[in-house]
Amino acid sequence: MKRPMNAGGRIHHTQGLASLFAPPLPPAPRLPRKRIWDLAGHFHCSIIGTCLTTAELRKLLTKLGLTTSGESDHDLHGRAVSLASRQDMAAKLLNKAIDERHQPAIKRYAKAASEAELRSLWREDVKAGDIPGSYWAVLTHPATTHELVREAFGCVHMLSHMVGAANRADICRLRRLEEENAALRETLERQQAHIRNTATAHDATIRTLRRDLADRVTAPGMPPADAALADCIADLRRQLDAHTARRISAEDRLAQARVQLGEAEANARTREARLLAMQGELDDVEAALRADDAGVDPIDLAGATILYVGGRPAQIPHLRRAATRLGGQMLHHDGGVEDNDLLLASLLGRADIVVFPVDCVSHAAAGTVKRGCRNAGKRYVPLRSGAVTSFMAALSHLGRCEAAQAG
Repeated sequence: MKRPMNAGGRIHHTQGLASLFAPPLPPAPRLPRKRIWDLAGHFHCSIIGTCLTTAELRKLLTKLGLTTSGESDHDLHGRAVSLASRQDMAAKLLNKAIDERHQPAIKRYAKAASEAELRSLWREDVKAGDIPGSYWAVLTHPATTHELVREAFGCVHMLSHMVGAANRADICRLRRLEEENAALRETLERQQAHIRNTATAHDATIRTLRRDLADRVTAPGMPPADAALADCIADLRRQLDAHTARRISAEDRLAQARVQLGEAEANARTREARLLAMQGELDDVEAALRADDAGVDPIDLAGATILYVGGRPAQIPHLRRAATRLGGQMLHHDGGVEDNDLLLASLLGRADIVVFPVDCVSHAAAGTVKRGCRNAGKRYVPLRSGAVTSFMAALSHLGRCEAAQAG
């Protein structure tokens, strides 16, 4: 293509300079996020049940004048689900309440521009147990596809089943232990009653035999060397020996039954203590979640450094992310598997609080932690297990203690 020439034969550059300094084209406008009434009706139940607490939902419906006294949480949930599909003031306030509740998650997901980026964020949050805000952000994001919506909906649906099943399983185990304990007590009582009756009968028989023997021996006119008397005495002695052996056997069985009952009761107490500890951890985590649902930071580590000793390698990234989200940082030492003891001493000097799971740490590492913390005047917390819930429960407990001391 020839360039334009002026009268003197020179190239005309005006057109080229204009295109060089022209302002850049504005970026293409992004599609708006979906509102709750834009979503299919079968999603509304899971959204309201997952993304709003019952307290928040009751407050919103009371503000709209849609509640009456004596209504259950289930009644309010059903009314909110029916309102979600309407594009009226009630649905708009419902959508606004969920948006305000999960604004941090919405902002984080807004940076994603493709389905792959959204799926990566969603799966990362699922592994970390951060579901409500992520679920709402995924469903309403303009780049969400039908396949990703199905994956998120299926995950939330199955999680509701798993939470209910876990609680029911714990209750069933406790009831089964109580029934086994009651059955063992009943068996022991029956055996004790049988042994007492047998011993009483044996004692009465022995007294009768001895009395008969004494009568036979002292009877008038009986010669001392009577063969019949000797046979009777021998027979009585055999009966006495047999009754004595049966009595000793019954006493042995009673002792064994008492030992078995003691072991069963100790096992039941251990399991009950473990269940109570798990329930305590669950209460701590649920309290933290309720505080989080109310818009309050449940735990604020305020930049504290937590040293985690031992544990399972697969859990460490989740624990580190949890500590970071709560405003702190986490150091880790594997308890001597690959990391050496000198590194543990160095990490103890940098930590504010030290925690270790008692079911997944060596005795040597636990002893080193306790001695080092006592010498340095630092706090250490043994965890019931290496699960994320134990770690979160410990942080929640520490947060409450710090808040109480500060108050």
